[in-house]
Amino acid sequence: EALIHALQEKLSNREREIDHLQAQLDKLRRMNFGSRSEKVSRRIAQMEADLNRLQKESDTLTGRVYDPAVQRPLRQTRTRKPFPESLPRDEKRLLPAAPCCPNCGGS
Repeated sequence: EALIHALQEKLSNREREIDHLQAQLDKLRRMNFGSRSEKVSRRIAQMEADLNRLQKESDTLTGRVYDPAVQRPLRQTRTRKPFPESLPRDEKRLLPAAPCCPNCGGS
């Protein structure tokens, strides 16, 4: 079980690194679009190579088959869990002070 936990931790670290590199790559592509700099182009190429290498390593760890035609699904963001039903609720409704608009007299 410790081995499974260690592998899951390693995999999640790789996926975080892939996401981080993808974000940096997108940023560099936007920079490159504005001004064609050779340094930026070389950096993009290096980051693409790193990203491809990490994706291949991740795929071999998980047993996934890499197919460039199939896009990898984006990671879902974590959402908060709803409060338990056992917690007491205190609802307060706020009503407007005046039933109509003081400026125009409409409702």
